[in-house]
Amino acid sequence: MRVVLFGASGFIGRQVARELEQSSDLLPIGRAQHDLVNGTADELTAVLRANRPDVVINCTGRLTGTTAELVSANVEVTAKLIDAVSAVDARLITLGSAGEYGVVPHGTPVTEDSPANPVAAYGITKLAGTQLVQRAVEAGVLDGVSLRVFNPIGPGLPAENLLGRAAASIRAAQEKGEDHIQLGPLGAYRDFVDVRDLASAIAAAASVDELREPVLNVGSGVAVTAREAVTRLAEVAGFTGEVRESAPAPARSAAVDWIAADLSLVEWALGWRPTRDLAFSVKASWES
Repeated sequence: MRVVLFGASGFIGRQVARELEQSSDLLPIGRAQHDLVNGTADELTAVLRANRPDVVINCTGRLTGTTAELVSANVEVTAKLIDAVSAVDARLITLGSAGEYGVVPHGTPVTEDSPANPVAAYGITKLAGTQLVQRAVEAGVLDGVSLRVFNPIGPGLPAENLLGRAAASIRAAQEKGEDHIQLGPLGAYRDFVDVRDLASAIAAAASVDELREPVLNVGSGVAVTAREAVTRLAEVAGFTGEVRESAPAPARSAAVDWIAADLSLVEWALGWRPTRDLAFSVKASWES
C-alpha cells in the first residue's frame, strides 16, 4: 500500500507515520513539496500523479485563527484534495471533529447521523469539509472517509489542546515556584481519545478493503470532566498547587457541556476500538 501523508510532522501525523511505516510504502509530503493551503488543485494533482498513491491521508488543519484562515485550511484544502484524489483514483482520509456536532443531549453518545449544529467557526469549517467528503462519496466520485475526531491526547500534545495548555502551565509554575495555574472552566464533559488509538483508526481506514461509511466517529466512547483529566495530569506531574478556573473558555467549544462518541459504526466499518484508557494517555501526555 502506497500512502501519501500530509502533516506527518504534526501531533497526529507523527503517530500516523509510526503506525504505517512498517506496513506501507509511506510518502510524507511536507510544505516544501506542496503547500496545501496556497497551492492549487492542479498542482496538487500533479504531485499525487508523480507519487502514485493508493491512499492519501490529510492530518493538517487549523484549530484557531481568523474565519478566513479556518476556511482556507479546513474547507478549501479538503475541496482541493477531493478533486485531486479523485483524479488519481486513490482513497482519501480526512479528519473531521467532534466540534461539528455542537450542543448534544447530556448523557447520550452521539452517532454519525446525529444533528450537526456547530457553535463556532472552527466546527462550521470542519463540518463543511466533512460534508464535501460525504457528498463526493455518495455521488460515487470519491473513495473516502472523514473521521470525526474527538479530543485527542497523548505524546506530543500541543498547547492548543486543553491538556496541552495545562501541561505547559504546570511546567511553567514548577519552574517559577508558583503555587497555582490558571485555566478556563473545567466542568464540561469531554471524550478524550489517545492519539495512538486515533492513528490505528486511520491506519484501519487506509487498509480496509471497502470503506462502508463516509463519516465515522473516532473517540474513546467515554465522557469525563475536563477537571478530572487536568487533576490526573497534575497528579502525574507532582503538582500540588491550585488549579484556578478563571480564564475564558475556548470559543470553539464553550457552549458544549457534554459530549461522547458512539463507536458502534466505526467498530462495524473498520473493526476498530480504542485500547488505551485516560490514565495511560494522560501519563503519556505529560512524559512526552
